[in-house]
Amino acid sequence: MTEKPDFVKENGLIPVIVQEAASRRVLMLAYMNETAWNKTLETGLAHYWSRSRKTLWLKGESSGHVQKVREMYVDCDADTLLIVVEQSGAACHEGYASCFFRRFENGAFQVAEERVFDPKEVYKA
Repeated sequence: MTEKPDFVKENGLIPVIVQEAASRRVLMLAYMNETAWNKTLETGLAHYWSRSRKTLWLKGESSGHVQKVREMYVDCDADTLLIVVEQSGAACHEGYASCFFRRFENGAFQVAEERVFDPKEVYKA
């Protein structure tokens, strides 16, 4: 039986597929290290590791659009997580409900949905 994901592989980071509980829509892909895993377990809110900023972050710490964890699954190799969340606001920092808001049509990716919020208003410096 697996007690926790295998953070030894891939420099201690594992991919996390994030799915919205009500619709089962994929919201985003993030990465988690063991510290993020432990904070998620401790708080019930999704925490991730930012590869670009090289830091731990609580999803929604800037926007207020947090993810309450409802279910967690690990794959057969224990090196990928699927987290089912209750998303407040939008998941995407560009203001869309999902990070997957562009659909491939006629040879190019096109925006396929409306913004939920204006990032310039939410992420004021």
